[in-house]
Amino acid sequence: QVQLVESGGGLVQPGGSLRLSCAVSGFTFSSYPMTWYRQAPGKERELVAHITSGGGVTTYADSVKGRFTISRDNAKKTVFLQMNSLKPEDTAVYFCHARNYWGQGTQVTVSS
Repeated sequence: QVQLVESGGGLVQPGGSLRLSCAVSGFTFSSYPMTWYRQAPGKERELVAHITSGGGVTTYADSVKGRFTISRDNAKKTVFLQMNSLKPEDTAVYFCHARNYWGQGTQVTVSS
């Protein structure tokens, strides 16, 4: 059974940081690229960051470049999203995705 379980979301003030994690089980994690998406209220789901299976190549949405960092630990079957300098417009539910599978999402709220 494939599972993607996100954690690490919460309420943070503008300028703050959060680190999201997505723990994977049920498939060979190290063989697949991983992607973080987010969906804000009333908006479409958008790609935030992507990492190749070996972790050597990463790509980011323009809106998060220089602030967010995606990484992975293939031994722990986990992908991370380090989010710094958070802005109110980063408020969304964040999802991890691999193959055709989605996690349940974790809420990130940036507000003073």
